Amino acid sequence: MIASAMSVVELLDRPTYGITQVDRLLSLRPGTAKRWIDGYVRAGVAYQPVIRPETTGNEAVTWGEFVETRLLSEFRDKGIPMINLRPAVSRLRDELGVRYPLAYAKPYLDVDGRELVRAIQNELDLDAGLWLVTVRSNQLVLTTPADHFRRSVEFAPTADGGSDVAARIHPFPDDGRVVMDPLRRFGQPVVRAVPTDVIAEQFRAGDPIEMISDLYELPSEEIQAAIRYEMARGGSTVQPAA
Repeated sequence: MIASAMSVVELLDRPTYGITQVDRLLSLRPGTAKRWIDGYVRAGVAYQPVIRPETTGNEAVTWGEFVETRLLSEFRDKGIPMINLRPAVSRLRDELGVRYPLAYAKPYLDVDGRELVRAIQNELDLDAGLWLVTVRSNQLVLTTPADHFRRSVEFAPTADGGSDVAARIHPFPDDGRVVMDPLRRFGQPVVRAVPTDVIAEQFRAGDPIEMISDLYELPSEEIQAAIRYEMARGGSTVQPAA
């Protein structure tokens, strides 16, 4: 069940993962989440984080920070330093008056929100490879990475009637069988209530999909979705039969 309107904003502040867990869950190179979320030091030079307003040293990652990192992961192969996005995130934070601006629906689903994003992109001369919105056929639309992120998120309403916020994430956009929900199994990927890594481990051990399906009383399609997710984030070439 998605968080109620009375608790959904507090949901974003909920400590959900360790910072190294985020790399594994989002298939990022080790250390990437720490750089994006809390900054880093290289050759004696301190680099500010993209997501947090400043470095804190806190290894706990809130649900809001995880959601924002999920968006950033869509841009990982653009060949553009992610730190270039920091000024835009900071401006959105100030303009929207919220701590996690990229975890709200407004920049993606609201016309005024998209216009705000476009104005900030232009004002800061943001690299086009990091844009969230663009103009196509005289319409302001989401870029491919932003739209892929948007389709992976379930947004829920806030108590004050403002812009909805991200309450769940589906690793596979348009396929709701695998879900990450901070209120279920500590945010671990699951199908129904069964962790995907438990299902995948049984599959790797040689248990047939039909046996796993019977054990957990889940349709075979959900078992296969769990296995595909775990194999994808683990880099395995072993895939369940279609």
